[in-house]
Amino acid sequence: MDPSLVRAAARCAAERLAGHDAAGQLVVLRRGKVVLDRAFGARPSSLFLIYSCSKPYAALAVHLLVESGQVSLDEPIAKWWPEFGRRGKGAITARHVLTHRAGVPDDFAVWTLTTATDWAASVRRMEALVPRWPAGEVTAYHALTYGWILGELVRRASGERIESLLRESLLGPIGLRDTFLGLPPAEWSRSVRVVPAGSRTELANALVFNRRRYRQAVVPAATVCATGRDVARFFEMLRLGGTLDGVRVLRPDTIAEALRPATVGVDVDRTLGRRVRWAEGFHLGGVHSPVDLARFMGDLSTSHAFGAVGSDCCTVWVDPERELVFVYLTGLLLPTGSGIMHHGLVADCVLRACG
Repeated sequence: MDPSLVRAAARCAAERLAGHDAAGQLVVLRRGKVVLDRAFGARPSSLFLIYSCSKPYAALAVHLLVESGQVSLDEPIAKWWPEFGRRGKGAITARHVLTHRAGVPDDFAVWTLTTATDWAASVRRMEALVPRWPAGEVTAYHALTYGWILGELVRRASGERIESLLRESLLGPIGLRDTFLGLPPAEWSRSVRVVPAGSRTELANALVFNRRRYRQAVVPAATVCATGRDVARFFEMLRLGGTLDGVRVLRPDTIAEALRPATVGVDVDRTLGRRVRWAEGFHLGGVHSPVDLARFMGDLSTSHAFGAVGSDCCTVWVDPERELVFVYLTGLLLPTGSGIMHHGLVADCVLRACG
């Protein structure tokens, strides 16, 4: 890789974060080797709230149960959780939720956050949801409902809470001890505050998610806290087909299923108002227009790249063809659009460095 372009990626990140007195971590692996590992205004051991980059973790917990035969993606969730089938949700499957096509997006209403720290109350809210569209008809980002629905499905089908299943079956076996779904009280001193740098939306986001009670809550779609190094190792495991350091936690065909495109071609997401290619737990790469969400992976991203973006402040993706893993975690809440552009600029520096 061209070292000058790798340094340019780090410089682009450092300058933007310093301008807002915000912290970050940037970790890049190529063929499993570290080519960039920088912390800005933080330590390598600092824990960042990764927002919706949490969704792949929740998704893979479900795929793990599919692998073991405890869940089917195409049977109604109500088979395991009868109460969920109320109010017209009887046809919704796990695949619908994984691909944001269940018809029950949750647009950050105030009442969503008032119950977010209470699992039982959040589950009752999922049971009471009324679909806005029939299952499978419309792509509309399920910002928070995604995690509660999948998390309760995991609990009903396996008898384990999703955070326990993740720790015991996916994180622990490959040595990821700095990744938490719901921040333990003992780790609070390592957590990084988020800094709003935009409108009232970013300010409200910071006011909520800088609070200890929200960081510590189990919100599977949004409250994974981790270090950049841990996130990089998790996605390196995915790049390698489910194995890391000789330990297998997922089968290659399970990961291939998780990366299966939800629709043919590029769709317009009704919630986000952007063109997007969803898989069963991940964004897919390939930029076709200026309004593609995939621009967070860089304009040079390929259609086989996969990853996630969290509140325009954290991004992670894998480029299988270039054998790259890219992780950029920050505490900087930029307005939608400018955050995607900034992360995409840093990504493109790394992609150009590959030649």
